[in-house]
Amino acid sequence: MHKENTGDAPSPPSSRVRHHRKRNTDFVAGTGKPNGSNLLVNDRSKYKSFLIRAYSTLWMIGGFALIVYLGHLYITAMVVVIQIFMARELFNLLRRTHEDKQLPGFRLLNWHFFFTAMLFVYGRILSQRLVNTVTPDKVLYRLVTSLIKYHMAICYSLYISGFVWFILTLKKKMYKYQFSQYAWTHMILIVVFTQSSFTVANIFEGIFWFLLPASLIVINDIFAYICGFFFGRTPLIKLSPKKTWEGFIGASITTMVSAFLLANIMGRFLWLTCPREDLSTGWLQCDPGPLFKQETHALPGWISNWLPWKEISVLPVQWHALCLGLFASIIAPFGGFFASGFKRAFKVKDFGDSIPGHGGITDRMDCQMVMAVFAYIYHQSFVVPQSLSVDKLLEQIITSLTLEEQQALFMKLGQMLQEKVIGS
Repeated sequence: MHKENTGDAPSPPSSRVRHHRKRNTDFVAGTGKPNGSNLLVNDRSKYKSFLIRAYSTLWMIGGFALIVYLGHLYITAMVVVIQIFMARELFNLLRRTHEDKQLPGFRLLNWHFFFTAMLFVYGRILSQRLVNTVTPDKVLYRLVTSLIKYHMAICYSLYISGFVWFILTLKKKMYKYQFSQYAWTHMILIVVFTQSSFTVANIFEGIFWFLLPASLIVINDIFAYICGFFFGRTPLIKLSPKKTWEGFIGASITTMVSAFLLANIMGRFLWLTCPREDLSTGWLQCDPGPLFKQETHALPGWISNWLPWKEISVLPVQWHALCLGLFASIIAPFGGFFASGFKRAFKVKDFGDSIPGHGGITDRMDCQMVMAVFAYIYHQSFVVPQSLSVDKLLEQIITSLTLEEQQALFMKLGQMLQEKVIGS
């Protein structure tokens, strides 16, 4: 297999790629060691790497907590920045300096497609909230509604212009490289950008539905590392030689318990539970709904005999949190396994080196992307009421009808209601 992978490189690698290859020589060579020799319990330098990893983790958690406190727009900006860094790391993964020098402006085409996808996805997610924000200003309201009406046409035009740009830049003897870059760009947009964009949809449904899933992934990752660090003896999967069954099971138990407890704590704050209907940054007040209102349950006799209390108070959302915790424990880690296999296919140790002890941004977001999609689908399928609400009707009216049509609808609805009152 190593011979086949070696023969796929038709051109000399850049200095950046050469650096990755050098690091990867040690990485791949380690796979030939006896079973269990890659485990953290057998790593002589594990305490040094543990301190570096712990230090950078504390900084990330502190910065993350500050951004969550600042609110929805700041969290969204953080997600956008993360997406840009992830795209940069992945674009550079297959970059070849020799070929790029012969294709001036070709690298810019990748970012053209990236920002076109960003305009399309975020336009769909945030359109109604943008309308709600500018409604008091008639000029801005008409401008925004017009842009929303032609949003899909604008995005399609941008994409087609990029497609034509790509065709016009095709160069003899460079076709294979250019088409591989074109396919690679679209894979990044579909697999990485689209999945991570569900995070923003979760944020505006209530920070709770973003913060809890993201926190569970962090907790699972931390305790998988800690349990594997101290107790790991049994290798879990060949794609990640340092992952162990002890770390996997210990992290799963910790994540499930944390999900139940964190949901109770987070569910008490309106700042986290209230959905944001516009793009403002003001404080939120809302009725959080029955999911976030305490219910009292009597404990069975055989349990209450061993405990000092006879009943417990829980939030209904805590039962949903257990489902999120189960997914974060069992399924989401496969996002990390996928990333491990991906890195082995391209013979790199990490996607980048922007986070000391962790690698690149993509190395920390692999499981988060899988979790974000599940959290959104779960919320829409099992939490949000399936019946058509007044808010959804208003959203369709505002985004689909012109101001004159809305006024005509208002007058017609008023007449119908008046006739109904007189008839009764």
